[in-house]
Amino acid sequence: MAAPRTTVMIPVDAASVIIGAREVKSRFLVEIGQRGLADEIQVVETGSFGPSNAGVLAAVQPDGVVYGHLTADDVPAIVEEHLVKGRICGRYVLPREIPPQVPVGVGDRRRHLAGRVVLENCGRIDPERLEEYIACDGYQALARALTEMSPGQVLEAVEASGLRGRGGAGFPTGRKWRFCAEAKGRSKVVICNADEGEPGTFKDRLIMEGDPHKVLEGMALCAYAIGATRGYIYIRGEYRLSIERLEKAIAAARGMGLLGRRLLGTRFSFDVEIRIGAGAYVCGEETALIESMEGRRGLPRLKPPYPAESGYLGKPTNVNNVETLACVPSIIRNGPEWFRAIGSAGTPGTKVYTIIGHVQRPGLIEVASGTTLREIIHDYGGGLSAGSFKMAHLGGTAGEILGSEMLDVPLEYDAMQRVGHVLGSGAVLVLNDTVGVCDYLDACLRFFRHESCGNCNPCRNGLQVLCQISGRLKAGRGYTGDVALMEELVMSLKGMAFCPLGQSPAGPVMSALRYFRPEVEAGIDRSLVRPRPAHCDLELVEFAE
Repeated sequence: MAAPRTTVMIPVDAASVIIGAREVKSRFLVEIGQRGLADEIQVVETGSFGPSNAGVLAAVQPDGVVYGHLTADDVPAIVEEHLVKGRICGRYVLPREIPPQVPVGVGDRRRHLAGRVVLENCGRIDPERLEEYIACDGYQALARALTEMSPGQVLEAVEASGLRGRGGAGFPTGRKWRFCAEAKGRSKVVICNADEGEPGTFKDRLIMEGDPHKVLEGMALCAYAIGATRGYIYIRGEYRLSIERLEKAIAAARGMGLLGRRLLGTRFSFDVEIRIGAGAYVCGEETALIESMEGRRGLPRLKPPYPAESGYLGKPTNVNNVETLACVPSIIRNGPEWFRAIGSAGTPGTKVYTIIGHVQRPGLIEVASGTTLREIIHDYGGGLSAGSFKMAHLGGTAGEILGSEMLDVPLEYDAMQRVGHVLGSGAVLVLNDTVGVCDYLDACLRFFRHESCGNCNPCRNGLQVLCQISGRLKAGRGYTGDVALMEELVMSLKGMAFCPLGQSPAGPVMSALRYFRPEVEAGIDRSLVRPRPAHCDLELVEFAE
């Protein structure tokens, strides 16, 4: 059967499904079938094109024409005009500059891949067809590693690339792998952390939905480097489409000898299972994740021992974020020097971000590390949707709030550290001048209180008191000393809380006070007298001053 002359590619993810992407796809199939063109034109689901704010999209390839704001009723006109008569249906065409990372033609590989490493195939292939991933050099890195490289050479390549963890902490990936590789024990484990619980962060979901085989290949390369035979993807249960596509990808890879026993005919064996979590925010912490995988309540473990020494079922375990693992195939395929040539010296490679909030084009982007916040907002997000810039919250609720002074600081680990900030997981929430800082901090602190596991007293009680304070400041009924007490409490939590959840409120609170202290202090009502408690309760903590 001859190859189709035209392909209609529709980005289908969890968000686009809600607004009718699959209804548009079904209508394309019906209209094409009614005209007897099913052998000439194929309609496929693909991953995210990038930020657009243009509803349901459809790209006609190889023409490089992208239609936006589609409903099922718009499809007959596009099929008749473009696919039958060969005339672009102008009223639905998305301007070529929006979004900036949309694929512009299958043959125009260099333009399509500009600035993309992790997302190089998203929007370009059918994520449910292994053959299309292979056609884009998929599993080439694994084949090279298994036939031409020793495990030590793979480990050295990752170390030489300078890849740092993309989950938020930025720990050197090669060093983390080496800890596990050198740990005692023959039965080792690779875990892909796909829990992604930070509000506003959905980059890992779109990576898995758009290119699941890249994640599997990254896990297999990690397993080969550290000597593991089993892999697990711990994924939150809400990610139904990601789970479906990963399950299909795992089955397809097994069928082709890319997972299971004796990969590609070599002596190396490695297989992957999916473990579904229940949506607990604390399970984004790797030891709580492992507790959940073992069938217990997701509570953080005391460290040491670290997972590299004793993790899942007591075995040496390496845990990496989805984006981190998805970087590895390109590093092995192209070499560590190639990866180091992208981004900054301290943070080589690219970074995937989700832009949300008051921007023209929310969505998923991938940029070179060191790109500034101003460039992300204006060049990729299309600028503010209304009002003027006030602040941006990086890395989800646990991240830090940046004022306008930080618009031109390169977003990479070392540069951020030099100015007293951290980069976080990859969410960029842009907020305009209509947002009150006290309102926003109150929402953040209430989220932490809701998600606290309650395992340690500083977090359990400290967050309760912090919410009492933020509620008063939000209402303009704060007591004198409330702001100072808030600072003292979050810094105490940072030093005493058992796990990163309890330590995290210091990020948004201290950074907000750094840039917006007068606005927060405006929530104090100087006429109020702090009441004395009648008995010992949580409010007693507030009198420690």
